[in-house]
Amino acid sequence: MFLNITDKNEADNKGSSAKLVHYLGKENRLETSIEQWFGHDLQTFESYQVRNLIDANIAKLGHKDAKFFLLNISPSQKEIVHLKSLFGEDGAKQELKSFAVRIMDEYARNFKRKGIEGNKDLLWFAKLEHHRYYTYKDKEVKNGRAKRGDQKPGEQMHIQVIISRKDITNRIKLSPKNNSRGNNVEHSKKVGQFDRVAFKASGERVFDESYHFVRPVSETFQYVNTRANGSLADRLAVAMQNLNKKSEPPFPQQDRQQRTEKIDLENADDKVRQNLLDTLLAKPEFDPMVLSGKKKRRKKRKGQDQGLNFN
Repeated sequence: MFLNITDKNEADNKGSSAKLVHYLGKENRLETSIEQWFGHDLQTFESYQVRNLIDANIAKLGHKDAKFFLLNISPSQKEIVHLKSLFGEDGAKQELKSFAVRIMDEYARNFKRKGIEGNKDLLWFAKLEHHRYYTYKDKEVKNGRAKRGDQKPGEQMHIQVIISRKDITNRIKLSPKNNSRGNNVEHSKKVGQFDRVAFKASGERVFDESYHFVRPVSETFQYVNTRANGSLADRLAVAMQNLNKKSEPPFPQQDRQQRTEKIDLENADDKVRQNLLDTLLAKPEFDPMVLSGKKKRRKKRKGQDQGLNFN
């Protein structure tokens, strides 16, 4: 389960939400089936209502202040298949909408602000999308295997949420970009610090508890995040946790050959266990920017600043 918060997506969030609302209605203009905007009790809204309500909820916000944020709730393909196996095609859509409501509860509680207890204390609107589309950034487009605008294959159902910077009363400022902790704990509580790591982890926890989804340790947010950003001791801890994991991966369509070749870690000899441990402790090859939200900076080659030529 991937949760991502951004303050810019197809629109500048320091002005009107009109451009973003229009962009998120793209599937309604392309598909025969229409997905309506919905709110905290799953009641539906028209696009103009979403735009007007978000744009009006900006009391005491300056010209350069963010007025709204965009939250992407993206289940994995395994999670989508799991929902469909439990509820069917249409039922899975409704369950994902209900799941979004619970995620907004987690979003609200993460601020630890008095008066912000759940999603009903926020002004937010969500929309379910069935597809994702290739952009010029995708490698498939760059190497000519897909065209910009083509639908991506597989299960791509996800939900986009527009959240007002101000609470439902239009009095309290709430920014998920504020992760300041500092030494002044009382001040941090007052301005409403937001723990993005805890929030991202909550999506996985809520999904697993709600739908009895059992995921391998190696596919958990904690495991991936620790391997990307954790200390040696932290990486060792999650490595041992994965090494001792006994449960079978839950995906019902798991390849039979993978099941046959699965190593019984309990009965593996010391050499196999050590090799696995070394692999788990190795630094990940994937790009940790997805988890940390930080941009990687390329290191300059030695001598580059001095204008040296090594050719």
